[in-house]
Amino acid sequence: MLVVGGGAAAYAYLSAPGPAPTVALPSTSPSTSSPSESASPPQAPTTAPPQSTPPESTSPTNTQPTSTPAQSGTPITHNEFDDWTFTQGGVKFEADKVAGWTYSSCKGLDSQGVLVKNRCQRAVQLAYSAYGGHLKAVQLVMSFPNDQAAKITADRLATLSSNAVKWRQDKALPSYAYGKILSGSAKRYVVMTIVTADKSARTKAPNFHAYLQTDRATSILSRGQTLTS
Repeated sequence: MLVVGGGAAAYAYLSAPGPAPTVALPSTSPSTSSPSESASPPQAPTTAPPQSTPPESTSPTNTQPTSTPAQSGTPITHNEFDDWTFTQGGVKFEADKVAGWTYSSCKGLDSQGVLVKNRCQRAVQLAYSAYGGHLKAVQLVMSFPNDQAAKITADRLATLSSNAVKWRQDKALPSYAYGKILSGSAKRYVVMTIVTADKSARTKAPNFHAYLQTDRATSILSRGQTLTS
C-alpha cells in the first residue's frame, strides 16, 4: 500500500494482456525510506503468485507535485498533463506523453457499474512511454462529487479485476514481464495507474510505477486545494 496524502493506494495484477492472472492482491505497508531508481525492487511474477502477502514494494511517501494545478473552478482535462518528469534528490524519472483523452462522462469507462453508482462526473486518460518504449503507462484521473464517493470507489476497485474500468489496453505492451495496476483516492478524485514493462525495464518498473502514481495523486491534492480556496 502507498500512502498518498490522506488516502492510500493498493496494487493489483493485470488480467490482460500478458501472462499475469486476474487477482486483486492484498496491500502491504508502505516503505519508510525514499528509494532511488537504481534500487532493487521485487520482480513481478510471470506466473500465478503465492497466496501469501507479496513482498513490500519500495514506495515514496512524500513527494512534491511536478504538474501545475489548473485554475480554480475549471473541469479537469488531459491538456493539464504533459510529459512526466520527476526529480527529487537522487531520484529521477521521465516519460513521454503519447496520447490523452478527456471524458465529459464516466459512463463509457464503466464496465461493472462502480463509477456510475458512485456518481463519477468526468475523467481523463493519459498514455505514457518510457525507457525507449520498453515501459508503457496508462493513467486515469476520475472526479467525483465529494471525497467520500472517491474513496468508496477506490476501495471497491481494489477488490475487482483490471477490467472494472475500460482503460486503453492498446497503449499497454502486448506482452510483459511486469504488469500491475495501482489505484487510490486523492480528495474527490480517483487516480488509477497501469504499468507494463518488458524484461529490459522490469526492475525499473516498480519504482517508476510507485512514483508516477504518488506524484499524480500529490498534484491532484494540490488541484483540490486550488479548487476549494
